Amino acid sequence: MPELAILTGSPAFTHPLHVGRPNIANQERFLERTGQILDRNWLTNNGPLVQEFEQRIAAILAVKHCICVCNATIGLEIAIRAAGLKGEVIVPSYTFVATAHALQWQEITPVFADIDPATHTLDPTRIERHITPRTTAILGTHVWGRPCPVESLVEIAQRRGLKLMFDAAPAFGCSHRGRMIGGFGLAEVFSFHATKFLNSFEGGAITTNDDELAAKIRLMTNFGFSGYDNVIYIGTNGKMTEVSAAMGLTNLEGIEDLVAVNRRNYEAYRACLTGIPGVALMLYDIAERGNYQYVVVEVNEAAAGLTRDELVKVLHAENVLARKYFWPGCHRMEPYRSLYPYAGMFLPETERVAARVIVLPTGQTITVEIVSTICGIIRAAFAQSAAVRAALSQRT
Repeated sequence: MPELAILTGSPAFTHPLHVGRPNIANQERFLERTGQILDRNWLTNNGPLVQEFEQRIAAILAVKHCICVCNATIGLEIAIRAAGLKGEVIVPSYTFVATAHALQWQEITPVFADIDPATHTLDPTRIERHITPRTTAILGTHVWGRPCPVESLVEIAQRRGLKLMFDAAPAFGCSHRGRMIGGFGLAEVFSFHATKFLNSFEGGAITTNDDELAAKIRLMTNFGFSGYDNVIYIGTNGKMTEVSAAMGLTNLEGIEDLVAVNRRNYEAYRACLTGIPGVALMLYDIAERGNYQYVVVEVNEAAAGLTRDELVKVLHAENVLARKYFWPGCHRMEPYRSLYPYAGMFLPETERVAARVIVLPTGQTITVEIVSTICGIIRAAFAQSAAVRAALSQRT
């Protein structure tokens, strides 16, 4: 098919619209907290703002322990090591590559299991075929902030004697069956990276209801120190700084406003995209709490007459920098594609979903009017594709 041209003659937007542009709440409040940090001259090492941030997160999520860390990848690595995972761990391939890297970095083998195409999270029916005598755990990801099938994974883990943990990087402020994500499994790890719903510049948090595990994680986050000059456990430097906690606390205070903006944009996309053949917007369960951080669209080429990649090219030409999450899947990235070259044979749904998903811009800088324009571009792209197909069919 001939390439689709830019639709408006010039880009629809003067400045690029990014997926994951940082949300920033009250700047004055943040600067006030920063001034307090400088006045105290306490920049890191479990300062008062980090302690407050941990306490507030634990209260919101109704968990016993929250340990803030410098980023979620380090958080995963620490939680994995503290929980004693080894051998093989079952994970989705349809996730950010850090989920797999956190295991491989510690010479633990990530074994990729397929996803449920309706939810994009681990499919419990695909897990047991991957369990071997070397399997020690399941590590699920709450993709898009939508929860894994927690109960089914708990049942498998308990019946097969496996540990269960969750990468909750995108799921802060989300719930499952009325219970906040954060207290499921042995531990859950959140990301507060700049692109996440709640950001602390860089940062993350490990949450757990296990007292012993929490104590071990705290030791490991600070080199294994227990008081001055007393190292009692192997550790690393995973600490969150005070300035990151200041940003996290400030954004936490504005979290309901951020949810409202994201939900408004999500509802606008839902209304504008309705009726376009071959385009399916991923829906959120309105009965649950959600952060609505991701506007996820699947493009069905057979129904749309247009591939996902062709649509992305059109959107980029219009300065709408849509993203192909989590393309092409961890199993097709290094070192995994070399270590496990045939993994794709066992991941048909992962490959299908990865080839169809687009994530569209949302957040504070996106208005309903911008959403309408983006959806207009998508409609025009599909109309142009249909016209090209019609012209080609007439020639033949």
